[in-house]
Amino acid sequence: MTLLDAQEYDSKKARKRKKRIISAIAIVLIVFCLGWWFRYWPEERIVGHFFDALQRQDYKTAYGIWMHDPQWAQHPDQYPKYPFNEFYRDWGPGGEWGLIKTQKVYGASPCPEGRGESGGGSGVVVDVVVNDRTQHAQVWVEKSDKTLSYPPCELIFR
Repeated sequence: MTLLDAQEYDSKKARKRKKRIISAIAIVLIVFCLGWWFRYWPEERIVGHFFDALQRQDYKTAYGIWMHDPQWAQHPDQYPKYPFNEFYRDWGPGGEWGLIKTQKVYGASPCPEGRGESGGGSGVVVDVVVNDRTQHAQVWVEKSDKTLSYPPCELIFR
């Protein structure tokens, strides 16, 4: 094929190609933005289920979510560091948050690097508005095993 044998320029074909490229870039950007926006969704969902159980006053289910073990009652001796009676004292009706009537997951973020015992990368702090109080409850969700605990750092969500 020589230069004189080259195919004629087809503007329709060029426009279609340009539209495909722009569409592909737009789709990649949208997927990236959605991935970024919902990056902590699994952790927020777990904490949402936890607070739903507390709101229903189903403390045994809430403890199972906290320990990420729904069958914890079959082997309660596996959790000597935070047994159910301490959990109930902290999260039950006499705890810091009292009876939970309303709750809403407000946001999530990892601890900044170098703060807290975890070094910032092994979990996420989920912030929850409880009973419309100005002070928010914060729960740490460990990414590796989805257990809950108290956060190693305190974050301010705006």
